[in-house]
Amino acid sequence: METWHYEVVSIDGDYANLRRTDIESDDLKLVARALLPPEIVEGSHLKYEMMTYLME
Repeated sequence: METWHYEVVSIDGDYANLRRTDIESDDLKLVARALLPPEIVEGSHLKYEMMTYLME
């Protein structure tokens, strides 16, 4: 089971841009907000594990 860590960089309507924080990367991942915890704000830290995003 792999785990990835992300930071919410920006929120734009129904989508959020996430940046990986567990590796060196400037790439952003566009994710539908329906897949993310409802309480996220810009700067929130998330853990992705077993196809689920969780607040850290």
